[in-house]
Amino acid sequence: MIIVAVFLSALAAIAIWYLAGQNLAAKPWLEQGVIGDLTDPDERQPLLAKMGLRIFLAVVGVLFALLASAYAMRAASSDWQSAPMPRVLWLNTGVLVLSSIALQAADFFARRRETERVRFFLLVGACAAVLFLAGQFWAWRQFAAAGYFLSTNPANSFFYLITGVHGAHLAGGLIALAATVARAHGDIAAAQSGLRLCAIYWHFMLVVWLLLFALLAGWAADIVVICRGLVT
Repeated sequence: MIIVAVFLSALAAIAIWYLAGQNLAAKPWLEQGVIGDLTDPDERQPLLAKMGLRIFLAVVGVLFALLASAYAMRAASSDWQSAPMPRVLWLNTGVLVLSSIALQAADFFARRRETERVRFFLLVGACAAVLFLAGQFWAWRQFAAAGYFLSTNPANSFFYLITGVHGAHLAGGLIALAATVARAHGDIAAAQSGLRLCAIYWHFMLVVWLLLFALLAGWAADIVVICRGLVT
């Protein structure tokens, strides 16, 4: 439950940060305009996309919180044998940070209509994300080459499961990012909404990965000790 609380707290922090950037002080009932504008599909689509992303991120956050909780609880078992973390994960983490920063920069320059910079940072962000996934696959190969196979120990199984589920979500995000890159080559204004959503998704996946990385690296050992005390 402690691990769940940590992940949900991080999720809440992201939600608060996101909402803080919105115009929460606006008073739409005082705005003037044609009532029919509220049902304009062009205006409604970005709002529905944002709402859908928020719901999806909430579900994904709970999923990873449960995975982390299961990891901590399973680590209390006597057959648990921790394995050294592949060093390439450090490089992968830096690459994912670069990808997140690049997408934020692309979003920033999209609002300023600086087309060339938007395309450049989109390309950097996409390439860094692909490099991260390739690095995760390489980490699996290093892990297996060292004799840490999927069925050898529960710790190994959780390593493959956690990194695999995170990689699958990032790979899914690459599909949306590819569509955004394609739009950006045509019309930056049309791609701006999708770019903003991609940047938010990437920031979220980065935070999730940093929490998972800390868990796999053993930095959350004190939490695991507490969980062991609760089990016993």
